[in-house]
Amino acid sequence: MRGTAAVTTRHGDLQILAGKDKLTLYRFNTMTARHYFCSACGITVYHQRRSNPEELGVNAACLAGVSPFDFPALPVTDGVRHPSDHPDAPEIVGTLRFDPVR
Repeated sequence: MRGTAAVTTRHGDLQILAGKDKLTLYRFNTMTARHYFCSACGITVYHQRRSNPEELGVNAACLAGVSPFDFPALPVTDGVRHPSDHPDAPEIVGTLRFDPVR
């Protein structure tokens, strides 16, 4: 599990403001999806989705002014069985919630 809180945007709507020269492309399995990560620290920045190449999954932790803890609940996928390969597998396997200590 990668542990990325991914938000969706359309291809072309993401603007990289800093560190573009540090982005490294990683492709695996079907070679359809394109995963970009920081070559300096290793964080996943965004990926072009295999299920819809017009969409990008962007790591919320990489967005200025946004934190994964800003979301009251995040759906969790298993990250192993892609819906295109396993249509009978549940796409969402759970929910991650952040409850701040008061």
